[in-house]
Amino acid sequence: MAWHTVVVDILSDLEARGLIHDTTDREALAARLAEGPIVLYCGFDPTAESLHVGNLIGLLTLRRFQLAGHRPISLAGGATGMVGDPSGRNAERNLLDDEGLAQNLQGILPQLRQFLEFEGDVPAKLLDNRAWTVGLGVLDFLRDVGKHVTVNQMVAKESVRNRMSEGDGISYTEFSYMLLQGYDYLWLAENEDCDLQVGGSDQWGNIVLGVDLIRRRLGKSAHALTWPLLTKPDGSKYGKTAGGETIWLSPEKMSPYRFYQAWIGVDDSEVRKLLLQLTFLSLEEIEEIVTNHQREPHLRLGQRRLAAELTATVHGEAAAVTAVEASEVLFEPGLDLDSVSESALEFVSREIPSSRHSPLKDGIVDLLVETQLCRSRKEAKSAISEGGVYVNGNRVNDADYLPTTEDLLHGKYVLLRRGKKLWHLLVVG
Repeated sequence: MAWHTVVVDILSDLEARGLIHDTTDREALAARLAEGPIVLYCGFDPTAESLHVGNLIGLLTLRRFQLAGHRPISLAGGATGMVGDPSGRNAERNLLDDEGLAQNLQGILPQLRQFLEFEGDVPAKLLDNRAWTVGLGVLDFLRDVGKHVTVNQMVAKESVRNRMSEGDGISYTEFSYMLLQGYDYLWLAENEDCDLQVGGSDQWGNIVLGVDLIRRRLGKSAHALTWPLLTKPDGSKYGKTAGGETIWLSPEKMSPYRFYQAWIGVDDSEVRKLLLQLTFLSLEEIEEIVTNHQREPHLRLGQRRLAAELTATVHGEAAAVTAVEASEVLFEPGLDLDSVSESALEFVSREIPSSRHSPLKDGIVDLLVETQLCRSRKEAKSAISEGGVYVNGNRVNDADYLPTTEDLLHGKYVLLRRGKKLWHLLVVG
């Protein structure tokens, strides 16, 4: 995977990208970072079989720190995932059993690995907090952790206060989540020399509780840094597409093509922010992209670059190139389909209605009806006479037209289109 920018002054870069919401003592953190490599961590609970776009800033932030010479720990929440974080929720999570947890961990662990380097001068680590939590007795936990945290601290957290005053309240299970997260930070500080925890702004209360716990138990200072939550202009999170589909990082749950398309439609006003926060492009290159985009916003140059960069980061360069090409097949009417790669057409076959034909023997009118692009032969003939039917991007003017082997793209595909938005891919063979 190609990472574009190596930054030495990581705090200044994060600030320029709008990725600092809160920190503990900023000058002390800057001084510690200047002393040499720091160990930091970010936690990811396995609440599903895949991470989603809401986890992306955390993954990328760990990578930014590693590129700046620091040592990141990607922490899988095998223990905390069984409890559930109440932050940002107005109802209790369904508790995961061991089987569900194991299945989710199996899905997210490869995603946690793909963003970091685990060899070299500053190798990352991938840990699971269940390793040091599963054998911890309740009495030991209450004595060693609970003793150092006041209920006042816990109730002061906004998400806890909200849940206490609404609906069925909050269970002791979820109420204790912040103690478990604080214990993670304490354990990592004691056993991995971890000095910094990073997370979204909704984690601030949990993180500073850990900072305080480290100070009380170990007598040493620790640091916290959070970034703003990734939100749209209306304040909603970027977790879903306009159609309500969750933007997953797993290609099994969301194809690279659909992932690419999820970013093509973002608002013009969001282009700069998303390029800054979600890509490794330099600040100078981003400003150039935004300037060019603003000159001709109808070309969506900013969105295209954003979508391509993000798809390459999450799914790899090859998948990004194919996703771009597949998008052009469907949304660039003048594209010469003879030049399109077979892999792009395979992408297309999974994204639009398709059917197998062996051999290709029906005329265009029958094909339009069989593929349900038209409801009847009469409607098909009318669509052709009105100039709204295309084979491989070429308008069909003859209702007696019979596709032949010469129309096959890569010897197997024929792309039918009616109007601007109705497609069907014939797979022959």
